[in-house]
Amino acid sequence: MTRKDPGSRADGGERPEPGREGGERPELGELFLRAAKRVHRGMSGRLAPLGLTPAQGRALRVIGKGGEPPRMSELAERLGIVPRSATTLVDALEEAGLIRREADPSNRRATRVVLTEDGRRTLVRMRETRIRAAEEMFAPLSPEQRETLRDLLAAIDPD
Repeated sequence: MTRKDPGSRADGGERPEPGREGGERPELGELFLRAAKRVHRGMSGRLAPLGLTPAQGRALRVIGKGGEPPRMSELAERLGIVPRSATTLVDALEEAGLIRREADPSNRRATRVVLTEDGRRTLVRMRETRIRAAEEMFAPLSPEQRETLRDLLAAIDPD
């Protein structure tokens, strides 16, 4: 009786490497999507102790970017969501005491979304959380690889 190589199949063919369909290398898009899902899951778990969902965290970051506080319509546009969804996010952030709505001084019919002091503190904690998560995720990469990855991602980021 001959022993089979553990890397071979019963029909004599080679088994594909784990994570490879048909023995081929995973496509770039597939690898990118897997990494994005991993980041999203990790951030969900890290934002939960702050009382935030990833969507709320993203909205808070957009609201906290420098310059004039955004109008509700601007927030929706920057987030790439419909205004009704922005309203739901703002409602939750306001209920948590992280933002407040203020009348726009240049257009009393419009509303601006302004960070509260608690909102600013939460943004700092979120930033620290993102830094720790990135350090963990990219730990297998050398500093040079991390810098190359940062440059490549920056090259395809429209913002």
